[in-house]
Amino acid sequence: MPNLIRLLIADDHEIFRDGLVLMLSKQPHLVLEGQAENGQELVDMVKAKQPDIVLTDIKMPRMDGIEATRYIRSHFPQVNIIALSMYDEENLIVDMLEAGARGYLLKNADKQEILEAIESVYQDKEFYCQDTSARLAAMIVKSKFNPYRKSELVEFTDREKDIVKLICLQFTAQQIAEKLFLSKRTVEGYRTRILEKMSVKNTAGVVIYALKHGIIKESDILE
Repeated sequence: MPNLIRLLIADDHEIFRDGLVLMLSKQPHLVLEGQAENGQELVDMVKAKQPDIVLTDIKMPRMDGIEATRYIRSHFPQVNIIALSMYDEENLIVDMLEAGARGYLLKNADKQEILEAIESVYQDKEFYCQDTSARLAAMIVKSKFNPYRKSELVEFTDREKDIVKLICLQFTAQQIAEKLFLSKRTVEGYRTRILEKMSVKNTAGVVIYALKHGIIKESDILE
């Protein structure tokens, strides 16, 4: 049985918050400790509850998500934070990561991705929304956010690097297989190993890791 994960949710839109609460409350391993409608209320709740994970909107009254994240990570470093964002908030997502968030989700993310983000961040891993644009990936790489500072150097074979580059270009497993004269199953095996080596969950994570470590260049993915 998985560990119980204790959560707090903060968002000033009650309808969105209620929908998220309803979905999360159906998961037996998640315990909702409370919900806040502004950043100050969130900080006060974190002081009282000290949850495992906080899911917070970025734009909120009284104290925004960036300021709240900075405070929480400074005073309660064991509390991991996931930012909830709109499509047009790329600069704010970068600000949230620099403030100490471990991941971010677009507000239209599906249930599976939300649960995946919670599990990843609970395990002290970063989580990048699967709809991350190439522009946002490049912005994250140039930012002060660097989760790889303390990680061990990982070696990739030439074949793995070829596949990483094609994954970053949004090639499907079938397209990669045809281009490299491999079976689709072989490519899927490579992809699984690459994600494990990088400790990421999706293509967005591969792109950011590959950019940060020089496996690909920004010009490779930005038209």
